[in-house]
Order: sequence, then C-alpha cells, then structure tokens
Amino acid sequence: MIEIRGISKSFKDHEVLKDINLKIPDKKILGLIGINGAGKSTLLRVISGIYSADDGVVLVDGENAFDNENVKKKMFFLSDDPFYTARTTPASLLTLMNTFYPVNEVTYFETLDKFKIPIHKRMDKFSKGMKRQVFVSLAFAIRPKYMLLDEAFDGLDPLARVEFKNQIKDMVDKLGTTVIISSHSLKELEDLCDAFAILNNTKIAASGSIEESIGVLHKYQIAFKEDIDIHFFPRIYKHIEKDGRVVRLISELNLKDIEEKLKDMKPVFIDELPIEFEEVFTAIVENGGKMVWKRYSYITLEEESQQF
Repeated sequence: MIEIRGISKSFKDHEVLKDINLKIPDKKILGLIGINGAGKSTLLRVISGIYSADDGVVLVDGENAFDNENVKKKMFFLSDDPFYTARTTPASLLTLMNTFYPVNEVTYFETLDKFKIPIHKRMDKFSKGMKRQVFVSLAFAIRPKYMLLDEAFDGLDPLARVEFKNQIKDMVDKLGTTVIISSHSLKELEDLCDAFAILNNTKIAASGSIEESIGVLHKYQIAFKEDIDIHFFPRIYKHIEKDGRVVRLISELNLKDIEEKLKDMKPVFIDELPIEFEEVFTAIVENGGKMVWKRYSYITLEEESQQF
C-alpha cells in the first residue's frame, strides 16, 4: 500500500502541493488527473522518492519512500521525458537498466516486437511515440510491485494504446501490480482505471472509484419552447451550458427531482443522457471538489483501503 500523509512541496515561492493525503490500496490502477500545472508530475516524483517533500511523508509498505533503496527496488517511475544518451538503442537500454532492476528480457523484446520497434536503431532517431513504446516495454519487463507512469498515453497510436492497456491489466491481474498513471486523456483512463484522484489548486479535490463517481452525477438535456436566460436557472446543477432553447446540465438530483424542480418552467421535454468521466471531472473542478459524495454512500480511496 502507498500512503501519502500531509505532503506539501514548493519550488521557491511557488506552492505546488499542499497537505496531500491519499491511501492507494494494492492491486489498484489509479488515474491521477489534473489540468496542466496541477502538480501531477511533482506528486509522482515525491511518491517515487526523486523529490523530497517539504512537509509530510510517503510510506510504501510502511517504509519512508524518500532515499530508500528497498522501496526503489519495488517501484518503477516512467517520467514524461525519460533520459537516454544520443547513442542509446533499445538493446543497449536493456543492458543499462539491468544494473538497476532485474529485467525480464523475454518480456521486453516480445513487447518491443508487438510495437514493431527496431532494437538496434538509435533512439534519438525515433519518433516521440516510438520512444514512449520503448520505455513502456521496459516498464512491463521490470515487473515492479508499484509502477508510476507520467502522461503514459502521450505519443502512442491507437493500436499501441490498446496493447498498453492490455499489458497493464495483465500485470495487475497476474502480478498484483499497483499502477498510478497520470494523463490528460480522461477517456483513456475511464476504461482502464478503477480509481482516481483529482489534483486541483494544490490539493486533492476528490478521489475514489470511477464507477461510483459516474453513478453519483446525472446528465440531462432539457428543451424549452422559448429562449431562456440560464442566469435565472434554479441552482440544481454542478455544470450547465446552453445551446438555443436547449439546456444541458449535470446534477446530483435524479430525474424525478429534476422534473419537480423545473415544472414551473414548463419544459418541452427532459432527457437523461449517459455521463462520461470527463464530464464528472469538469463538474468537480468547477465546484472546487465540493461534491456531496457521502450522500450517495460514495467510498473514498482512504475508506476503501481500510477494508483490506
């Protein structure tokens, strides 16, 4: 288990993380979500022990993660721009990484073959996506207990993304790996991760099960006979937008309650639409994380971890 207790981190006068608290149970795939500059990469570097925190501590299986060789052996962190020399090839990269980790060579070369990566060609001649595939192959071959991936989908083509997801799920199922993956692609995370944490304004705005969070909110499309001013719309929404006489909103209320609240406005129709996790994320950020999760028996990651 990874426990993040009161982590704060600043760079000079710029505060990036403030009092971050999160528990990540074993065998989970956690999506770390946030807008650009939210602190996702910094948090991953603190968890992996690359950065020291100004305050707080990260515990991995009960041990302080910072400057801890035992923890480093269990964990592999793939940054958004990993280091390699000008003459590095996928084959020579394996030789280098074998000095730090026990790498399964069969898995490494099999995964590279699936990605159709030439193993003796210099990586500085590769496209961004090809470089990403090399390091993703390496991550799978190391088979760590904890795998941290920063912007993992960046540069991967659609087929590579499918293979990437399948490999991650396989590692979790067969090896019990815990994965933390940051990404701007919320749609990619929705069908891969079973848990999420949203970073916003230096803090964790919300965290928990993706499936449960989608069930908490509802999306409605409402049509009116005449144009309306949404500034005078009842405050029953977490997010609202208007297109002519049609209003789309996201709310915690169920359809029956929505119909009751809007009956005096005499809508032509009210339809409930499928909601995506990206829309849930938007609603959480716009409301500063102030969602009434408990009202719907929502289980946070911290509460869930106590069940293990």
